[in-house]
Amino acid sequence: MWSGRSSFTSLVVGVFVVYVVHTCWVMYGIVYTRPCAGGGNCIQPYLARRPKLQLSVYTTTRSSLGAENNVDLVLNVEDFDVESKFERTVNVSVPKKTRNNGTLYAYIFLHHAGVLPWHDGKQVHLVSPLTTYMVPKPEEVNLLTGESAAQVSISTRLTLNVMVDDFVFDGSSLPADVHRYMKMIQLGKTVHYLPILFIDQLSNRVKDLMAINRSTAELPLTVSYDKISLGRLRFWIHMQDAVHALQQFGFSEKDADEVRGIFVDTNLYFLALTFFVAAFHLLFDFLAFKNDISFWKKKKSMIGMSTKAVLWRCFSTVVIFLFLLDEQTSLLVLVPAGVGAAIELWKVKKALKMSVVWRGLRPECQFGTCSESERKTEEYDTQAMKYLSYLLYPLCVGGAVYSLLNVKYKSWYSWLINSFVNGVYAFGFLFMLPQLFVNYKMKSVAHLPWKAFTYKAFNTFIDDVFAFIITMPTSHRLACFRDDVVFLVYLYQRWLYPVDRSRVNEYGESYEERPQQKPRAD
Repeated sequence: MWSGRSSFTSLVVGVFVVYVVHTCWVMYGIVYTRPCAGGGNCIQPYLARRPKLQLSVYTTTRSSLGAENNVDLVLNVEDFDVESKFERTVNVSVPKKTRNNGTLYAYIFLHHAGVLPWHDGKQVHLVSPLTTYMVPKPEEVNLLTGESAAQVSISTRLTLNVMVDDFVFDGSSLPADVHRYMKMIQLGKTVHYLPILFIDQLSNRVKDLMAINRSTAELPLTVSYDKISLGRLRFWIHMQDAVHALQQFGFSEKDADEVRGIFVDTNLYFLALTFFVAAFHLLFDFLAFKNDISFWKKKKSMIGMSTKAVLWRCFSTVVIFLFLLDEQTSLLVLVPAGVGAAIELWKVKKALKMSVVWRGLRPECQFGTCSESERKTEEYDTQAMKYLSYLLYPLCVGGAVYSLLNVKYKSWYSWLINSFVNGVYAFGFLFMLPQLFVNYKMKSVAHLPWKAFTYKAFNTFIDDVFAFIITMPTSHRLACFRDDVVFLVYLYQRWLYPVDRSRVNEYGESYEERPQQKPRAD
């Protein structure tokens, strides 16, 4: 019979497998569209007739456009080739209404060459706001001199796509996602759909936005175009809808921007791999937290465990969480960091109750009845920290002074948190060494939560993948690779010191002390 712990883990893994299979099926349904098999319901592509097209981009403060009045032509591409990629930067005049917190819109028309879009019955157009409302980011300055950071020249982006596949749709089963972008016309006895124009909102990143004030007369706008396939178009439409749904559920513009960055800055095949990696990361996060809590709930003593390493891990986790919060990092990174910090605080409370250091909480230690293993563990722990402090403290203080003189911050609090977290990131692995030292001196690793370590090790290597995908502070990205080294050393010690069955295992049990089951009577 399975134990309750094994049954619950198996249930979680089973649900995870069902989720992955269902996701694969949904993704297949998105990227694959069944073509028309023939008959009168087929809708032909108008682009197959190879018409001469023209691309025009206008700006206006009106959300609805009825005529050519009160519009500014900012880009006109004659002899527009849907197969040719281009990127052009133009200057856009900023009306007074926009400078007073109004919205500026871009109208994109794809129409026949030589014909104004208002006079072309076969034109297609879309509208997109070029401005948005956001809380300005606090300016970073040198806290000693007051010098501000240098301004970086950026340009607002408008990314356009046209679906170029000569795909024949089945009129009786049009995909709903593409249908809302389609405009049909009747040419003789055949129904055609006009070129499908698409505005890639996922490419509009927060880093490309420029602040508008009352003195802003014009701003640069980069218009880029590239063709797109039907499968990628449908996938992109679903992703844009998903980002919009996240914002409706309360995600901030910055959090939504981090999700956009995953899609825009990543190859499509690598992006598909990222979905599966993210799913496994979520599974291993859950299993690691579950087994870590289970291990500490069952633990009765700190034999073989470095108390100072536990304290440092808690301190560093809380500091990293505060740093990520101060940097307004994506919720994809912030939420797991917050959960981990809460668990580490609980573990410290549990460790202090069991630690030999806090003898007032251990009545048996007041009478000298603590085990020799506990005394040795504390002795090795203290010895390791003594030598590390000679190296760690000067480096941390020196790094904080250097950053104060050469790096710009939003506030003194920001500098303090950054100084702490830089010490954690740069030298934090040194505080993991006491546990390695205790393992070496005791020639055993049976006291460690190896199930939780295994799940965390998998997540560490998964974090290496996310380090290249999700926007995060550089120091946090480097820390992902630093943790790889630590886990490899732990694995080496696991191989070097086989489990001694006379010692307690990760659940605080000794194999040799387990009560023997009585033989059953026949």
